[in-house]
Amino acid sequence: MDVEVKLRLLTAATYHRLTTVLAPFHLRTLRQHYLFFDTPRNDLSSRDLVLRLRFQSYVGSSPASPRGVIDLKAKPTLVNGICRVEKDEEDIDHGFARECMVSPWKLCSLESRVLKRVRRELGFGDGSDNLGFVCLGGFENLKSEYEWGGERLEVDETMYGFGTCYEIECETGEPERVKTMIEGFLKEQGIEFSDSDSTKFVVFRSGKLP
Repeated sequence: MDVEVKLRLLTAATYHRLTTVLAPFHLRTLRQHYLFFDTPRNDLSSRDLVLRLRFQSYVGSSPASPRGVIDLKAKPTLVNGICRVEKDEEDIDHGFARECMVSPWKLCSLESRVLKRVRRELGFGDGSDNLGFVCLGGFENLKSEYEWGGERLEVDETMYGFGTCYEIECETGEPERVKTMIEGFLKEQGIEFSDSDSTKFVVFRSGKLP
C-alpha cells in the first residue's frame, strides 16, 4: 500500500516559486512518459484498476539506458489530500515497452508478475479470449525530487494534451503529520495550494484540468 500526501499548486508561478525555494535541497529530476492500457471493454477501469507503462530518464545525466516500468494500481482513494493505493510494479525491457506503445497486444506475451496478476485475478490478458489490450494514451511528467525536513518531496509538472498541472507529493507512513508540515512551509512561503482531489489518471481521463 502506497500512502502519499498530494497537494495541488494553483499556478505556474507558484510552481516556479516553490522549485526556486527548494533548489538547495534538490536531488534529481526525472523526465517521465506514462501510457495507460485497458481492454476494449474497460475491464480494468470498471474495477478501479490502472495498468500503465512508465518510461523515465534522468535530466542532466547520461544513464546507461532509460528505464521502463510496468505497474498496476488498485482501488485508489484520495481524501483530504492523502492518497492510498495498492501498487505492484516491476522493471521491463525498455525497447519492448516502446514496442507496446504502437502494438498494445504485445503486452499479452510479456512474462511479467504484474500481468500474471491481471490474468490470474481477472481472467484475461493472455490472448486466449481475444480481448488483449488497447492503449488509452498518456502524458508527460517532469518530477523534481528534494530532500527536505527529513522527507523526500516530489514536485511534478504534468503536461497533458489539454493543459499543465502542478503538484507536490510526499510518500510517507505518517501522512497527517507530514501534510501539516508541508502546509505550514507553503504558507510561510506565500505559495498558494489546495488538496489534490483527483489522481493524475482521473484528470487524464476527464480531458480537462481540475
